[in-house]
Amino acid sequence: MSGPCSYGRPRRIRRGAALTLFLAGVLATGAATGTWSEDDRGAAERPAPARAAFGGRVPEATTADRAAVERAASEAVEDGKSGAQAAADVVSRSGDRWSTIYSAGEFKDFQAQLDGGYVGVGLWVRQAPHGRIEVSRVQPGGPAARAGIAVGDRLRAVDGRPSRGAPVTEVVARLRGVAAGGSRRPAAAAGTPVTLDLQRGDRRWSATLHRTRLRSHNVVIDRPAGAHGPTRVKISAFGKGTGAVVRRAVRRASPQGGMLLDLRGNTGGLVTEAVATASAFLDGGLVATYDVRGSQRALYARRGGNTRLPLVVLVDGGTMSAAELLSGALQDRGRALVVGSRTFGKGSVQMPSTLADGSVAELTVGHYRTPSGRNADGDGLAPDVMVGSGAEKRARTVLSGLGGGA
Repeated sequence: MSGPCSYGRPRRIRRGAALTLFLAGVLATGAATGTWSEDDRGAAERPAPARAAFGGRVPEATTADRAAVERAASEAVEDGKSGAQAAADVVSRSGDRWSTIYSAGEFKDFQAQLDGGYVGVGLWVRQAPHGRIEVSRVQPGGPAARAGIAVGDRLRAVDGRPSRGAPVTEVVARLRGVAAGGSRRPAAAAGTPVTLDLQRGDRRWSATLHRTRLRSHNVVIDRPAGAHGPTRVKISAFGKGTGAVVRRAVRRASPQGGMLLDLRGNTGGLVTEAVATASAFLDGGLVATYDVRGSQRALYARRGGNTRLPLVVLVDGGTMSAAELLSGALQDRGRALVVGSRTFGKGSVQMPSTLADGSVAELTVGHYRTPSGRNADGDGLAPDVMVGSGAEKRARTVLSGLGGGA
């Protein structure tokens, strides 16, 4: 899902600057969960993040900013105003493009998406040049797919409200029927209508869709027709259970054929699931380090993964956050060759806290690094084999050179 741009207006809050990566139960007792944010939620109708500026060490002011956000929200609630809006105003002035404010309803809905279920029309959207909102993915079998909406279509308006220049998360909220601001009203129920104004080339049209309950299919496994061909595993985002699905695919993969792990366009997700996925290929050891206000922490793979299956990882400029963490770990550990183009560059760590009116603030508190110490934030990670078009064909050639493929 791309962070919103101002386009000549006062800077808008970078809400939902990608998929929040949860290290533990989010907001449980307000403990430090080290959520790592990035756009696109690991389920449909996810925003797509804008490219982050190079990060490095988080300035000491980050802690003060957190206190200022919480104080502003509390004071606003005492005055009978929106705590979420007051917090958003502080964040928008902070210069941190990855910090974000969710209403209570948005955050609850967001957590449900990460569990793999949501009510919507089956659209992913991104911010295109000049503030345009475009369809980046359509869920097969969903209302949008049945209406003939396709990738690249321009989303001009949702229920009559123009989308151009709006933060992607606001457009997503309209699609989903999620209440804005500090409201606790839940997302719209299945069966409720939403009217979209669309454009494809010179053609403009409107379509009224009815939201339905959908399941996000974040992992697609293509097994070879023959006994010894390569298994291809495409992960679009790290939702609940992704690691277990990949582990099963690894167990069933042909040792001769090997595996293509396709992380192109992967917008992130639950960091615990990215680590679980790494564990399918590693026998323990370091996956990543990260800092939270100067305190260094580490993420480790579980023991018992398959360390012999030939493995090639595909990445591109849409490979973000948790997907960068995974590809960087497998690359640094010498477990896989990475093929494709440089990744997106989202490696900052956000931490959530509940504000006075029940809304949730996520503010940047640190950055993660790969096992060799590389910081993905800003410039992304370079693959071992750089290739643009024809990346999958090249990846299969590389895999065959590792002893896999057919």
